[in-house]
Amino acid sequence: MDQLNYKHLHYFWMVARCGGVARAGERLHVTPQSISTQMRQLEAVIGSPLWQRAGRKLELTETGHLVLEYADRLFTVGEALKEALRGRPSSARTSFRVGVTGSVVKVVAYRLIAPALQLQPAPRLQCREGRFGELLSLLAVHELDLVISDRAMPSSMNVKGFNHLLAECGMTFLATAALVRRLGRRFPHNLQGAPMLLPGGDSAVRPQLLRWLDAQGLQPEVVGDFDDTAVMKAFGQAGAGVFAMPTMVAAETARQFGVVALGSTDKVVHQVYAVSGERRLSNPAVLAISDAARAAAPAAG
Repeated sequence: MDQLNYKHLHYFWMVARCGGVARAGERLHVTPQSISTQMRQLEAVIGSPLWQRAGRKLELTETGHLVLEYADRLFTVGEALKEALRGRPSSARTSFRVGVTGSVVKVVAYRLIAPALQLQPAPRLQCREGRFGELLSLLAVHELDLVISDRAMPSSMNVKGFNHLLAECGMTFLATAALVRRLGRRFPHNLQGAPMLLPGGDSAVRPQLLRWLDAQGLQPEVVGDFDDTAVMKAFGQAGAGVFAMPTMVAAETARQFGVVALGSTDKVVHQVYAVSGERRLSNPAVLAISDAARAAAPAAG
């Protein structure tokens, strides 16, 4: 196995992808006989057949399936590298890979990331949304440069990561004007029995909201739970219920979605963290985000 030839492995992978030796030969610009010879040499090194006859067709053996699984990983990454290099401009524009949890309000995420896009040359942003645990896993294997979340990474997680608080504020409750008229203006008492849209279980602010409502003696009618704040706002815009947004973007949300504020509380605190793989920030894009956040809110910094 120390003599494994990656050219032979590539020929095998192309035959599997193309569905036959003849088609693979056309793609590789070599004769089918040459490919067959290369695959026999690969089988000799592995010590087990990779193909078996099924009528007039070739099928992978159990060993063939195993080899193909690893070849897929190897050569798929290689093809991706070629595509990345092919599309890479001469100015060597770098990539900035950010993960954003669904519980972070999208306009907040944009405001925080925007300073990185003002760099010269500006990095190419690759933004990925997912659950906090999934994104931290990608950060751990260096597939992300930064994770933006509404919670800090707990110390109990077996991931090398460091928390950087970017922003914090209270929460404002919003609803359509028609729903506000029906509920009245006596906040927070107007939330009693009100239809309520809550953030999902991956949201750090959800348990705070529930504790605050309980402390006020309020029992709204929860009509929906939403992992994605954008979907929650769409339901709120349609009049399905009251929803809470970070106070820092409440006025903008009201204008954009045609809703109005019922009231606000500072007892429920919305925080936004950047989780990085380094304690002392050195990535220029991450530094731009951190510096802009400190300038906007020194206390949060």
